[in-house]
Amino acid sequence: MSDFQEYKNEQLSDSEFAVEYEAMRLKYEVIRAVIDARLACNMTQKELAEKTGIQQSNLSRVESGASSPTVDMLARIAAGLGKKLKIEFL
Repeated sequence: MSDFQEYKNEQLSDSEFAVEYEAMRLKYEVIRAVIDARLACNMTQKELAEKTGIQQSNLSRVESGASSPTVDMLARIAAGLGKKLKIEFL
């Protein structure tokens, strides 16, 4: 287990932290999915911006968590990566 995972597990034992973490979990999962998909395609933010027509600064804000992407933006990112966007209710 990584040092980060150990630290996170320790922090999750604090109920206030756990509530806040859960509230932010979905946002961070989206960020991680976008970054992982882009890197798996060996693409820079600039290259993805050129393929999607999304400003590089907007992609950067999404990946940093400074802004939340719309479903339309996620679909454009997916298309630019040669992928399809799939949203599920579990």
